Amino acid sequence: MLIPDAEHDDLVLGERPLIVCDIDEVVLEFVTPFQAFLTDNGHELRPTSFSLNGNVFSLAHGGETPKDEIARLLEAFFSCQEDWQTPVVEAAESLGRLSGEADIVFLTAMPPRHRDVRRKLLSRHGFDYPMIATESAKGPAVMALHGSRTQPVVFLDDIFVNLQSVRQHVPQTLLLNLIANDMFRSLAPHPGDGVEIVTDWAHAETMIKAHFASAGK
Repeated sequence: MLIPDAEHDDLVLGERPLIVCDIDEVVLEFVTPFQAFLTDNGHELRPTSFSLNGNVFSLAHGGETPKDEIARLLEAFFSCQEDWQTPVVEAAESLGRLSGEADIVFLTAMPPRHRDVRRKLLSRHGFDYPMIATESAKGPAVMALHGSRTQPVVFLDDIFVNLQSVRQHVPQTLLLNLIANDMFRSLAPHPGDGVEIVTDWAHAETMIKAHFASAGK
């Protein structure tokens, strides 16, 4: 299993369906705690588009925060994410039930250097599933994970580029677009053909179980 530029836990998949799940805005709140972090550091998120760049402003003078400063703030946020991020509602409960019939792997685009901090945070909240941290495209990563297996595969993410990357490389995947933050969900572009939009984890769990049931017929 070769996933370029990745750091990951031990990965052993059984002869079961596979759920590959993004983390930020899918199982851990990101936008809401990052808003609080920005305020604590002299900035404010005023979202008018599905992006951080162009939507962050200085509290001191009201000017737009430059991209390089946003990147610095993101780096600082991920370094102390344990102090800010909390689970998305029902994520742990839904994944706990789904783990009875499927293998679950987290695939996060967070820089791999923050893997240990995130691993500790996930385990604290009961997300004891293996994690891959990579900034490479997610389609090849899911393809490397799933390989030639015939079991059903599901991928959940908040970013349409990641969903379409998986669609290109593993076209049989059930693709679910999940965005926890209501404001950013309303600003998000359509995730594209072949992707189902789910409103919360109850909705996602229902669709995943139906997918597994139909594959077993």
